[in-house]
Amino acid sequence: MSNNLTKREIVLEIYKKTGFPQKQVVDTVQLTLDIIQKALAAGRNVELRNFGVLEVQVRKSRIGRNPNKPEAEVVIPQRAVVKFKSGKILKQQLKKIDLATLSAPSAAEPSEDI
Repeated sequence: MSNNLTKREIVLEIYKKTGFPQKQVVDTVQLTLDIIQKALAAGRNVELRNFGVLEVQVRKSRIGRNPNKPEAEVVIPQRAVVKFKSGKILKQQLKKIDLATLSAPSAAEPSEDI
């Protein structure tokens, strides 16, 4: 079982706390994600106070290597990427995480892609 939070889990959590119809919650969550995605695609940063900021940054063009053919250089073109900077409250909460519990299970779990 994955330790990742899914959109479905977000919908169920909001549904349990509000009692709003699940269809309405699904539509609202999806609309929120669509607005964030559209803003990022337009080059705008998304600031979610006390949570963090999604910033559009430009990665410079660089030379890389194909691990299967290390002798061949590959040009990796300039591109836009999204970086996340956590907000003040999230940073405080992250300091309280037991790091041993984060690193131990994920290394021991087998990959589900096989």
